[in-house]
Amino acid sequence: MMGSKVQYAVIGLGRFGGAVTRELFNMGREVLAIDANEDLVREYSSYSTHAMIANTTDEATIKALGIKNFNYVIVAIGDDIQASILTTLILKEIGVENVWVKAQNEYHHKVLEKIGADRIIHPEKDMGTRIAQHLVSQHVIDYISLTEEHSMMEIKATDKLAGKTLVEVNIRQRYSCTVVAIWRNDELIMTPLPGEVIQEGDILMMIGKKSDLTQFSEKEL
Repeated sequence: MMGSKVQYAVIGLGRFGGAVTRELFNMGREVLAIDANEDLVREYSSYSTHAMIANTTDEATIKALGIKNFNYVIVAIGDDIQASILTTLILKEIGVENVWVKAQNEYHHKVLEKIGADRIIHPEKDMGTRIAQHLVSQHVIDYISLTEEHSMMEIKATDKLAGKTLVEVNIRQRYSCTVVAIWRNDELIMTPLPGEVIQEGDILMMIGKKSDLTQFSEKEL
């Protein structure tokens, strides 16, 4: 691994894997793009640090790529669930620390959990959830599911909250939610104090149960 920079490898350059690769590269990260399809590898050679054709269901091939040295490996293999599972299994067996995998369905998810995937991603499901939250409340900026019950939500403060302190709104006691940070223009206020005055347009980053977050957004915005 070159220096102390965080390195990423993306296996599978379909719509999801390709988007991850391109975004990481545009952010200035070192990213290795891998796919068995030569045309896709050629396409993403301009959007990655290195792009390689490889069959990642073969342990010898994975070891030869030096993937064990990468900080994060994203397995974004498309419809071939068997290839996704085998690749993930090999990556964990050779000691890759962080393996994030795209799951096709709940069965796939369960198998990935059993073989040790560090994070399992459902792109369509996650995006569907975000869109639903935006449809329900125009003040919800972003929504990230953390577990089946808990989420992180970014909520835009309205004039209804403006001028009140966090302790006056009493979010933790009334809704069992926590404001972990506030975005104000270009400033990020981490772990704001109870006396912090909310301004209209502030982005409140909140964590709590999904039902509690929804209740807060419906009653307070």
